[in-house]
Amino acid sequence: MTIGFFLKMAGCGMVVAGASGYGFWMAGRYGERLAALEQLRQMIFLLKGQILYANAPLPEAFETVGQRTEGVWSKLFLKTAERMEKQQGEPFCQIWKEEVEGLLGADFLKKADRQSLAGLGEHLGFLDREMQERNLLLYLEQLDLTIGELRGHKQERCRLYLALGVMGGLFLAVLLL
Repeated sequence: MTIGFFLKMAGCGMVVAGASGYGFWMAGRYGERLAALEQLRQMIFLLKGQILYANAPLPEAFETVGQRTEGVWSKLFLKTAERMEKQQGEPFCQIWKEEVEGLLGADFLKKADRQSLAGLGEHLGFLDREMQERNLLLYLEQLDLTIGELRGHKQERCRLYLALGVMGGLFLAVLLL
């Protein structure tokens, strides 16, 4: 057995490990997306409560909800509240859309998730409380459908990502030999 053989085996092992790691990473991202959407759902419920029951104005409601939680969504709500309090003459829908588009640390979200979230702000802020409630409830229904679909497919998708990662790595290793 020569050194070349050991180098080939080491290379094959690295390819399999790398591809397997990518499969695990993809499965983890799927779980992250599900957890983030569940947290967003909770925050929208809190926002609805602040608007309807606490009778809080929109900047105060966003700030209160942002302070109650942590993470990416908290930053989004706090930045939006801060920009609304500055009142630079921008409409709420524009502020919300810009903050959603500039959302850092949420690269696990899909484009459809971002578009749906940006669309939420189009009807908040200038409608009466009842219409704001209906808009929030509509968004919550859409979010529930997405979350339900993700939960229903979680086990099979994660298993698929893991299997494809490992099998893809083994396939590449065989090709390299």
